[in-house]
Amino acid sequence: MTTQAALSLFDVLSIRRDFPILHQEINGKPLAFLDSAASSQKPRQVIDCLEDYYRRYNANVHRGVYKLSEQATFAYERARGKVARFVNARSPKEVIFTRNATESINLVARSWGDANLREGDRILLSVMEHHANLIPWQMLAQRTGAQLDFVRVDGEGRLVMEDVDRLLTEKTRLVAITHQSNVLGTINPIQELALRAHSFGALMLVDAAQSVPHMPVDVQTLDVDFLAFSGHKMCAPTGIGVLWGRRSLLEAMPPFLGGGSMIKTVDLHTATYADVPARFEAGTPAIAEAIALGEAVDYLQRLGLATIYQHEHELTAYALERLSAIEGLTIYGPKTTEMRGGSISFTLDMVHPHDIAALLDSDGVAVRAGHHCCQPLHTLLDVPATTRASFYLYNTQEEIDRLAIGLERTQKLFA
Repeated sequence: MTTQAALSLFDVLSIRRDFPILHQEINGKPLAFLDSAASSQKPRQVIDCLEDYYRRYNANVHRGVYKLSEQATFAYERARGKVARFVNARSPKEVIFTRNATESINLVARSWGDANLREGDRILLSVMEHHANLIPWQMLAQRTGAQLDFVRVDGEGRLVMEDVDRLLTEKTRLVAITHQSNVLGTINPIQELALRAHSFGALMLVDAAQSVPHMPVDVQTLDVDFLAFSGHKMCAPTGIGVLWGRRSLLEAMPPFLGGGSMIKTVDLHTATYADVPARFEAGTPAIAEAIALGEAVDYLQRLGLATIYQHEHELTAYALERLSAIEGLTIYGPKTTEMRGGSISFTLDMVHPHDIAALLDSDGVAVRAGHHCCQPLHTLLDVPATTRASFYLYNTQEEIDRLAIGLERTQKLFA
């Protein structure tokens, strides 16, 4: 599909008008924001939603019987329903609001993991995992005596599926894999992994922080058991995340945190706990942020996740073509757009990734540099760091041209 044809389906220039932050200059150049894999920008609809809550009905939820509290409670729970429909959950009660995907995964590790894992049990991960889907399981293994196993990646940055067959056994209690790598861009075959995990009686947890903002994600079709994602990567504010879990699993799990809202009855020595989802939302939640997440869901659904994915697919194909033509530049991950998302990590001979990012910033191009919270993967790649450009619904082909021109200028400067 040509760029013009893609624009006919997805009016990027019109969409960009919804994002106030994009209408500024950095170092005298128009901002080209290519770091949405870290955190996306926010449309005015979401910003206005936050302001509207604080201006008109700022109040705590669930406990007040006055009008403002009832309005806030209605909006908060309506947002939960929006999120449930967004991922095709069977019930809003399967949606737990957290601070971010990291907290969602830690919740499962502490609540489900501590209650169910014992010495000798095994957890299957991959070497491409973000630290958020690695450290909680390391800590759980240290607490329980469980062991960690790791699926390797091949030269194209794809999972070695033979490792899955070799490592999955009756001792495997959990498979925890990212849906899309934040470094390699690889989109993993979650449905197939879940089928294999379940055949051994293991549960399947998915780190979907890099997939839910960019493509249709259906928890029933994927047939997974837990799914975690963050609002700030999908046009919503920071401080709000989601854990989706099968209701039967959530209802059997003990609380993660103790305090207000998560109880039924309390005396000085004992307590009984609320039903899900309240059991896992101790204290005053991120009310405004959850409501704004619901608005972000509305915004993305109006555009259509399939259309967003197609737009990013076209941008990624163009970027792979442009960057591959730069001498001395190495791209990590799949070299084609088949089963690949819109994050491209790369190195440039003789230039440190931080220097690349700094020079691009002088041209108004914002990219990420570092190990992207994936140190074990970078060790495997035998590089201390990479530069990453990542795309979203508001990016354009012209911004990728500016990225390529900036990299060519950097190459000449250091040569």
